[in-house]
Amino acid sequence: MREVKMFGGLAFMVDDRMAVCVSAGGGALLVRVAPEKDSDLVSRPGARRGEMGKGRSMGEGWIAIDERAVEFDDDLQHWIDAALDVNTRGDAHDDVSPGG
Repeated sequence: MREVKMFGGLAFMVDDRMAVCVSAGGGALLVRVAPEKDSDLVSRPGARRGEMGKGRSMGEGWIAIDERAVEFDDDLQHWIDAALDVNTRGDAHDDVSPGG
């Protein structure tokens, strides 16, 4: 894992793929998730579609999480696990880039 400045915050990279980014897009976290889990995860309390600039959706697989939604360790761990899940699949998520 390494840290990289990205999206106006600090991203944590696993195998050269962003897992989570802290303080980005107006949320406490920006997470990259598996496309097939996106609709379920984005509907959770405090979650919304990630944006790259006002009104510019990052698309499926990018979710911004409000600070209140990760106040407790278990809630934060849920989002970290969702992000790491997609990173452990190798190239399964390489085709999901912001906005497309």
